[in-house]
Amino acid sequence: MNLDLLERLNEARAAKRATCLVRFLATEEQVLIVDGAVVAGITPSTDVLDAAAEALRRDRSGMAETSHGSAFLQVFNPPLRLAIVGAVHIAQALAPMAALAGYAVTIVDPRRAFASEARFPGVEIVCEWPDEALEALEPDRRTAVVTLTHDPKIDDPALDVALRGEAFYIAALGSRRTHAGRLGRLRELGHDEAALARIHGPAGLDIGAVSPAEIAISVLAEMTKVLRQGAV
Repeated sequence: MNLDLLERLNEARAAKRATCLVRFLATEEQVLIVDGAVVAGITPSTDVLDAAAEALRRDRSGMAETSHGSAFLQVFNPPLRLAIVGAVHIAQALAPMAALAGYAVTIVDPRRAFASEARFPGVEIVCEWPDEALEALEPDRRTAVVTLTHDPKIDDPALDVALRGEAFYIAALGSRRTHAGRLGRLRELGHDEAALARIHGPAGLDIGAVSPAEIAISVLAEMTKVLRQGAV
């Protein structure tokens, strides 16, 4: 690996970009692809870009046959993170489920009576106002943000910050009526329709979930669908 390519690879990883290094076995040529664009190395054919995108979606390095010949695709994805706003019963189910799925989970709630180690053992807890907490977390393209309180004073500031960032999944619990009111308040904060369309509300796939655990399953399922298949 030449020095320029190595430096660009390190820069991309430091910036938490979706990065794939492709090595062509026959020629020993390389190409570095960051967020779908070639930033160093040879100019590859479209099928190489497609293979890199698929490897990044699957979070899996491996071999691929391309028009340039056999290639090894090395994936450098930022870690998955989940910010759960609201230390409620659903959060108690969602946090361990998400951790099992590979997410670093943070519970955000200024109410210390709810956001306690006893209720969320082993989970990072931030007892700050959600806008401050989310700004510090800096949600990137591998971060999901889910609000669960139904309280506009807590949920809205978190959604406001999330919409100004790159979180791949943003969701809010509540009925369709509640969500309509939420969208109206966020419009007043300056968010346009394209931004508001990023919010999955009500949160989760429609599987008829009733209990907190079932709702958590539906949210994690929708989160996984968006992560692996893109926004729908």
